[in-house]
Amino acid sequence: MILQINFNLKAPVAEYRKMADSVAPAFLDVPGLRWKIWLLNPAAQEAGGIYLFDSQASLDAYLSGPLLAQIGGLTCIRNISMKQFEVMPEITALTRGLFEAACSSDA
Repeated sequence: MILQINFNLKAPVAEYRKMADSVAPAFLDVPGLRWKIWLLNPAAQEAGGIYLFDSQASLDAYLSGPLLAQIGGLTCIRNISMKQFEVMPEITALTRGLFEAACSSDA
């Protein structure tokens, strides 16, 4: 399962980068999270992330967990939007998507 989170920055990009650097290690301990790609569009003051989870259950646990609650409470971000997607593994593999390599240990 893929989770896409986008938001607008209410703080300078440099401040957001420092905050992201400080919280990034916490994502290493999120159960079921295979990887996270950090997104930033400095010109538009937008940021976000793309997350790959092992299952819907692990994604749901993240959504109701303390890490996302802390992020949602940050005063330097606003207009948070979240979308969930299923991965289309065969087509993703055909176009060299990261999904197959990340999930090959499930075999």
